[in-house]
Amino acid sequence: MEASAAILAERRCKWQSKKILRKLYHKWYSQIGEWIRPGVVLELGGGSGNLKEHFPDAVSSDIVFAPWLDAVLDAHKLPFRSETFDDIVLFDVLHHLSAPVLFFREADRVLKPGGRVVLMEPYVSWGSYFVYRFLHAEGMQWLVDPFETNLTRKDAFQGNQAIPRIIFENERERFECSFPDFKFLEERRLETLLYPLSGGFHNPSLLPSTLYRPLELIESVLKPLNRYLAYRIFIVLEKAMKPLKGWH
Repeated sequence: MEASAAILAERRCKWQSKKILRKLYHKWYSQIGEWIRPGVVLELGGGSGNLKEHFPDAVSSDIVFAPWLDAVLDAHKLPFRSETFDDIVLFDVLHHLSAPVLFFREADRVLKPGGRVVLMEPYVSWGSYFVYRFLHAEGMQWLVDPFETNLTRKDAFQGNQAIPRIIFENERERFECSFPDFKFLEERRLETLLYPLSGGFHNPSLLPSTLYRPLELIESVLKPLNRYLAYRIFIVLEKAMKPLKGWH
């Protein structure tokens, strides 16, 4: 656990020192904010505590303790009463979970009717495959079942970047059948140039600040090709409202 806490501290230091990274994440957090309902927000995988800069009242959590977090918990078994939260935010968390299906069951339980799950995850496209497969620290395994309910012992900081595409594309129908209470409110593939050139948390940036705006404009032109070039996927799920008593 000490090693895990050290990873969070290292990422927080990187966040504070890498201006281009903060600029990108601030943009993404603004997108997240457009879909968060007013109310009680739970963040899973709070990591270096970046979300609280935008949503200071959010309950920010991770699997290890850090002074800037509010809680230590496991996303597979949330220690909260049913219908507690209005929103659950996961930023680069889903692909780290041993059994994603257990999280979605818990999200369905602890969200209020009309509550939302807001996710930002890696997206393996034709354009991003080489980088994620050969240059990224995390793995990519396609022959896995994200609907498996047996928890396996693994390093929570090691992820499978294929998971979001498996769940939301390859196994989309299975997901919708497994969780009929959730409907897709928003689904967006994004980031073709700025994110990979930023180097993320692990690599040095190849993006001079003077090129940020021009590349942002080029990305907007490339939007029709995002399904083939994108590095990220943004998903918003909304839990169904309860039918009014007496209505049929």
